[in-house]
Amino acid sequence: MSWEWFHRLGSPRWFYEKTTAWLPWLGATCVIMLVGGAIWGLGFTPEDAKQGNSFRIIYVHVPSSILAMAGYYVMAIAGAIGLIWKMKLSFVVMRSAATIGAGLTFLSLFTGAVWGMPTWGTWWEWDARIMFTFILLLLYLGIIVLHEANPSKDAADKVCAILALVGTVNVPIIYKSVDWWYSLHQPATIKVTDESTIAASMAYPLIVMIVAYYLTYSWALILHVRAEILLRERKTRWVQDLVAEK
Repeated sequence: MSWEWFHRLGSPRWFYEKTTAWLPWLGATCVIMLVGGAIWGLGFTPEDAKQGNSFRIIYVHVPSSILAMAGYYVMAIAGAIGLIWKMKLSFVVMRSAATIGAGLTFLSLFTGAVWGMPTWGTWWEWDARIMFTFILLLLYLGIIVLHEANPSKDAADKVCAILALVGTVNVPIIYKSVDWWYSLHQPATIKVTDESTIAASMAYPLIVMIVAYYLTYSWALILHVRAEILLRERKTRWVQDLVAEK
């Protein structure tokens, strides 16, 4: 079995050149799905029997929460690949995923607070899910600060990768927290193995939004990785030639 593709995947230059053609198509798909899903969810789903129209923030809150957790695994796996196979690109992905993950986690906490006030009468409650999601935000921010504070990028990459791997234990705790410590948060309404407890008319646009967020995450990650590659490889000949062409 040839591992040539694997080694190419670890090349920053190969990644930068290959993704140039992907970005317009991926960006257009993201916009179409985000706009379509938002119009469907916000404009054409029925009111919730108990929460009225306030439930519609689910179309922002749930996808951002899912990607905040999934993005942490992307960051940790990239860090692990960097530690094991010494791939420069994987560390670039890890650092880029930290910034995007921090933004998504903040969006999850903010929209949760906005949803909480009309529904439960409080902006914030230190229940298990909110607390461990806040820890997730601190982990993302910790990796960003740790990376920027270390003058040696090689050392920073390795330390941040180890921290990212240690923090993975927090993600399943967030996911199961509503089952282990039932409080304000309701249990998951969309389930893979059991019957979902959300009406189909509300679930379908939510699924569209979740897919749209995954695509948008990929788009944002590629953009961030490309920018980070240019920053790290700015002294190489191929980046200097690229800048000269523009």
